[in-house]
Amino acid sequence: MQKKKIAIIGCGAIGSAIAMWISEKASESVSAIALYDTDGEKLKQLESKVALAEAALSPKDAAMRSDILIEAANPMTASEVLTLAIDNKKDVMILSIGGLADKTELLGEASKTGITVILPSGAVAGIDAVKAANIAGIDSITLTTRKSPASLKGAPYLEKNGIDVDAIKKETVIFEGSASEAVKGFPKNINVSALLSLAGVGFEKTKVRIISSPEYNKNIHEICVESKAGKFTFRTENVPFPSNPKTSYLAALSAMAALGEYLSSIRVGT
Repeated sequence: MQKKKIAIIGCGAIGSAIAMWISEKASESVSAIALYDTDGEKLKQLESKVALAEAALSPKDAAMRSDILIEAANPMTASEVLTLAIDNKKDVMILSIGGLADKTELLGEASKTGITVILPSGAVAGIDAVKAANIAGIDSITLTTRKSPASLKGAPYLEKNGIDVDAIKKETVIFEGSASEAVKGFPKNINVSALLSLAGVGFEKTKVRIISSPEYNKNIHEICVESKAGKFTFRTENVPFPSNPKTSYLAALSAMAALGEYLSSIRVGT
């Protein structure tokens, strides 16, 4: 199989972890890694650590050097990277899936161009079962997320509603609503609800609860599905990513696993 050229947009914790993994574990399938970040210092530091990497001048420059673009920046960048992939007919992996909540028409455009769009399972289990059950029909689906107050700091929903997470002393439900509302109110915390919505019944019909407590030291996600194919419950207790507690370690590993399958001719699971 011909080696692939990869571009990573975003050189933060997860983008850096993916670049290092490619260099150390997938170099036999990759010929080059183009890196881009608006933070020049982050870009320079990662470039110096990764043997196959070279800094790009812009997202478009990175795209033109690649076979697949990987968005590892933030929700505001997700739709821009997907549009860039569509315009230049490049495959793409989006990690900040919440950024597509009000841009789902781009997925239709991507399908028409024939490019491959990868949306990794991230920090949850059971996405394969959700996709399968959706064929028969899903009656209801609820995501309950439990996170520490510190990991939720800065979320627009908290600021808008005057919720001081430092004042939370016991297990507290701080949000209940649709996935559509959740991704807008917690853009850096609840990517899993966006993925779940796309795999199942959509952003408006997917229900989300966010619970916080200072006693939580893991990011916990529980998915409950009632469908024509049966009832399912999936629970993951995730260790926070070492350098970014707003996300889960499993989210980065999921991206690596998805990229590994893209680089391989073998696909395991749905």
